[in-house]
Amino acid sequence: MKIHLSWVLMLLVTGCQTTQPFEPVSASEPTNTPSPEHSENAAAKPPAMLRTAVEKQKKILTPQEQADLWQRIIMQFRLPIPDDASVNRYRAWYLKHPRHLATVAQRAIPFLYLITEKIEQRHLPLELALLPVVESSFDAFAYSYGRAAGLWQFVPSTGKMYGLKQNFWYDGRRDVDAATSAALDYLSYLNKKFNGNWYHAIAAYNSGSGRVSSAIRKNKKKGLPTDFFSLDLPKETSSYVPKLLALVDVIAHHQQYGIKLPPITNQQVLARVDPQKQLDLAVAAKYAGISVRELQSYNPAFNQWATSPNGPYQLLIPVDKVNIFEQALEADDGRGMKLIRYQVQSGDVLSTIAQKYNTTTKVIQTVNQLDGMLIRVGQYLMIPTSVKDEKAYALSMSNRLAKIQSRVRGQYKMTHRVRPGESLWTIAKHYHISHRSLAKWNGMSPKDPLKIGKSLVIWKKASDGAIIRTLFYKVRSGDTLSGIANKFRIRTSDIIKWNSLMEEQYLQPGQQLKLYVDVTKVSV
Repeated sequence: MKIHLSWVLMLLVTGCQTTQPFEPVSASEPTNTPSPEHSENAAAKPPAMLRTAVEKQKKILTPQEQADLWQRIIMQFRLPIPDDASVNRYRAWYLKHPRHLATVAQRAIPFLYLITEKIEQRHLPLELALLPVVESSFDAFAYSYGRAAGLWQFVPSTGKMYGLKQNFWYDGRRDVDAATSAALDYLSYLNKKFNGNWYHAIAAYNSGSGRVSSAIRKNKKKGLPTDFFSLDLPKETSSYVPKLLALVDVIAHHQQYGIKLPPITNQQVLARVDPQKQLDLAVAAKYAGISVRELQSYNPAFNQWATSPNGPYQLLIPVDKVNIFEQALEADDGRGMKLIRYQVQSGDVLSTIAQKYNTTTKVIQTVNQLDGMLIRVGQYLMIPTSVKDEKAYALSMSNRLAKIQSRVRGQYKMTHRVRPGESLWTIAKHYHISHRSLAKWNGMSPKDPLKIGKSLVIWKKASDGAIIRTLFYKVRSGDTLSGIANKFRIRTSDIIKWNSLMEEQYLQPGQQLKLYVDVTKVSV
């Protein structure tokens, strides 16, 4: 009897030594089952050997410990994917266009870690990290026809409501750091408003909470279900949530679907630095040891060649460049801006000075605290200048617009200068073109207001067989519009359009006119 009890006690003690507390295995991790050989010999091994054997088993990593950022995100998905026709349709589209996913994944590399961290800090669903794919294809410079901008596609009013400044220097809607925080604030508000229903909240992010609330009330009144898929919503919003859910499913099961995602290391890529003063972007890039183009790609919110005079001044730069940036900044000694001292000459006006130094009238006014356009001969002005490198500043607002306007959309291009009372619709009607096309050619939304004097690019198609050439004609004494039109077999009304003339305007000898001439009809 004594021998039997001792044997039982020994087994109990040994059992306590071999039992290890395991964390639950996530659905995405394979279960590790001990081999029969290991089970049979477990009781015979000393505790130290047992610990070594257990440590050799695959460690179950937390999301934050994953090597690949995609896996960190996937492990925290929590929204159910319904078997719905619209979800299935968009899933099929993503699977049919793997190059699109590869492109957006590549664009996401600098920003996805930052976004993931912010979402985790708020304990929100990680599905939200994929919203920029649906919103902007992860293009930080994206601008939609609805006047929405940035990764999160804020319209001006909502952006301002959530603290995103928008001015000549800076557009917070394109500031990835600030706009991500604003988007998560907005989504959190919507989720609370819709009692924790994320489908309703995400739909409201697209079309506004009022529209979703109205659709819910209508269904309640009719005794119909109020889940997202039962609501009568605009086509864009009805597609918005299924697009996201389909994308979530494809990302979560990309290996099973045969989709290759560019791996993203689960490490911080960019860090925020605050110079606490205005910096020329070329100078800031030099401090960080990177190109201006790279700096601007991380900081698309800055519209001009420098950060705003009154802030924000914060910049995102690569983590490994922070120390050298801060050291260079400390040794800056006021050299963060490129300024020249210019003495006003006879005949100078602000616009010509601005053009000469590749800046704008408004910048000169701001720097010199000028209330108007009046300057006097002999007066000294401080002129901010930038590196004369078109490639370096290719992403500034003015150069982005110039690139859009220069993209060929037809066989010949003309320029229209906006007059008082005109709108995109009236101008488009005048030129017999679509107002949506006119907006697109000029990097605008069809709803954008026009400023008097703004230059718009207009593209036209030539008739079959025509070969259109641009001709600059210098007006001679005695020339009339009708005479010039007859000479080049064009219409008087077209000359007026192409040169933004008034119909009753007299021509002046030496005046230059832009003409679009079919060289198959006339000799030029």
